Amino acid sequence: MPKISEKGLKMPASPIRKLVPFSDAAKKRGIKVFHLNIGQPDIETPEVMLNALKNYNGKVIEYSHSAGNVSYRQVLVDYYKSIGINITVDDIIVTEGASEAIMFAMQTCLDDGDEIIIPEPFYANYNGFSISSGINVVPIVSHIEDGFALPPIAEFEKVITPKTKAIMICNPNNPTGYLYSKEELEMLKDIALKHDLYLFADEVYREFCYDGAKHYSVMNLDGLDENVILFDSVSKRYSACGFRVGCMISKNKEVMRTAMKFAQARLSPPSFGQIAAEASQYVTKDYFDRVIDEYDARRQAVYEGIQNIPGAYCPMPKGAFYIVAKLPIDDSDRFAQWLLEDFDFNGETVMLAPATGFYSTPGAGKDEVRISYVLKVEDLKQSMVCLKKALEVYPGRTL
Repeated sequence: MPKISEKGLKMPASPIRKLVPFSDAAKKRGIKVFHLNIGQPDIETPEVMLNALKNYNGKVIEYSHSAGNVSYRQVLVDYYKSIGINITVDDIIVTEGASEAIMFAMQTCLDDGDEIIIPEPFYANYNGFSISSGINVVPIVSHIEDGFALPPIAEFEKVITPKTKAIMICNPNNPTGYLYSKEELEMLKDIALKHDLYLFADEVYREFCYDGAKHYSVMNLDGLDENVILFDSVSKRYSACGFRVGCMISKNKEVMRTAMKFAQARLSPPSFGQIAAEASQYVTKDYFDRVIDEYDARRQAVYEGIQNIPGAYCPMPKGAFYIVAKLPIDDSDRFAQWLLEDFDFNGETVMLAPATGFYSTPGAGKDEVRISYVLKVEDLKQSMVCLKKALEVYPGRTL
């Protein structure tokens, strides 16, 4: 029998999706499952974007330019200008979600065996993207007790080797909800320049900031144009995950020329997704005002729910729509599965994402879970009741 590749064997299962068979089985038993495991917003996609699809009257669904439709890239140029980022259409490659943008950048900027430093916990698929690209993740642990703030620069210096080619952050952060400050980004700028490293930044949650906090983009770091690569997407911003439209942005011309070869190899980004995404130019500010207010209420509901659970702790997130909580449990993977297989409270249970999948360091995150607050406030409050009741009877509780 032919063998599976080493790369295939190393690919991790998604911590967000691997428990789906157990949730499906629970639903077949008549259990209501509160899905707190995946960042799929229930906010309605802007009507103007949906109408762009409904009103499409083309006779042929054509390939677009490999970098994306020029008309859509111009919409992106205008969007970024409105938030203080000045780029041109040639600085943008439209991709199949931010995921493809990250892989293009990894394949463009790093060789097999090279290393990328990522503060952990981090979005689980960064591990998969790195394995697919033949590069190695070097994690630096951020701690829940510090609210998952950027680790000290000294920690970065300790792990930099001749193989280190890039640092990557997600800001605001998935899974922690941490929002990096301008001062923290300036520290990353200094180390990138000192060691001639790329600075990758996933900013897909840019709009989701709370308590008056402001997002600061890596694109606004002076003197770092040749080092910075930005990843973005319409998925979360417009609650349009299924359109699969993201982008890779850099002012480094050689990087963009090289990335275009990978873009040409996959032919083009999604045509219908770009048609809908182009209509985002007509989404008004009041849409975001309503959405941010709704997520803020959900954030408060989950945070307060965690605080009411004996032995549980979580920092208040400043951005995105995730919380990482420390629970009095022996093993987050075991606990998440137990919730679906062996527990219900009045016919209800919760589905969580074990935090182990958001770390690259073996054994890290065993008493932590990621919670996505993408449900209505009433459902989130009830899910927190379920979680509290579960922790009272879980056989692996540590209190």
